Amino acid sequence: MTIYETLTRPEQSHAVQRFTDPATWATSGAQWNSAQQKTLQCCAVRQETHDVKTFIFRCADFSALSFEPGQFITVSPVIGGQTIARCYTLSSSPTRPFAFSITVKRVPGGTVSNWLHDQLKPGDSLRASGPAGSFTPVGHPAAKLLYLSAGSGVTPLMSMTRAACDMAGNLDIVFVHSARTPTDIIFHGELTRMQANMPGLRVINICEELGDMVNWQQPVGRLDLSLLNQQVPDFKMREVFTCGPRGYMDAVRSVLSEAAFDFDHYHQESFDIATLNDEPSIAQAASIASQPTFSVTLSRSGRTFSMPGNQTVLAAAKKAGAIVPSSCSQGVCGTCKTALLEGTVEMNHNGGIRQREIDKGLRLLCCSKPTSDLVIDL
Repeated sequence: MTIYETLTRPEQSHAVQRFTDPATWATSGAQWNSAQQKTLQCCAVRQETHDVKTFIFRCADFSALSFEPGQFITVSPVIGGQTIARCYTLSSSPTRPFAFSITVKRVPGGTVSNWLHDQLKPGDSLRASGPAGSFTPVGHPAAKLLYLSAGSGVTPLMSMTRAACDMAGNLDIVFVHSARTPTDIIFHGELTRMQANMPGLRVINICEELGDMVNWQQPVGRLDLSLLNQQVPDFKMREVFTCGPRGYMDAVRSVLSEAAFDFDHYHQESFDIATLNDEPSIAQAASIASQPTFSVTLSRSGRTFSMPGNQTVLAAAKKAGAIVPSSCSQGVCGTCKTALLEGTVEMNHNGGIRQREIDKGLRLLCCSKPTSDLVIDL
């Protein structure tokens, strides 16, 4: 059993309603899962960099949150009278289950990230569901780890590192983080302090540019095989966890492939917030035109619309004007989980729904394509 697995052993998990027994905190937790929503109260807001803030929450009912390091929650603020869901990784450690955090980068034009930065303050409440996600070291026992991150992709790896530090885990962790400039490094000070107090932790920051920093002592440029060999010569012997923008993760895979790395020991965050493109391109339109069409009925409103067989039910429903809670659009978060009352779909999900939920008739609309006429519970 690894230190991470001690946090989630079912026989050690039990509800804690009051702050009475610190010895149980690391293994306690209310059974909050991706199918449930809770009200969270914001306890504090911390400025990490010029465009990144950490938001610290507690459950309004004072229950503990049981999660695996690397998992995310889905927050659902009401903005302009509309509930909008977005997924954010928990950056805090599951060893501290009564106060947990998300760390959010302001995205130009981003509806929820800008609302969080500009509007959410201590004392405010919002609804959230989760935790969920399979990007976690739980189930992958290894004593030597390599964490590779870029930008706000540092958050799940920070949760893993904080957990290892809190539990005094006997782990050899090399944490390589890439940022635009030294002032853009998220958690720079905390990681430096943890490195000083945790013998097995080594932190390497790589910056594309120096900005105003004139005495920078760490690498400048981008991660490549030469730099990886120089900084982490034993990287082939390590379990690798990678998170960052899609281009960064693709580049990491390319570097490791060049080195003939064994990808059985490679893990990357599959979750990538993407905006659904409701307006098909000319090529897509031609493809859609050649597809069989199916009728979809929304049981609550009685609305009916037609859709092609190669489009997701979520995209078609939104195009038809239906209000459908959704976030990741990749079958990860579970936000668009809806009962299929009649008909059949082809669903290819990424862990956002459990088999027992599928057996009860639930489907993730974001990754379901019709194979017959449908009636759904909307």
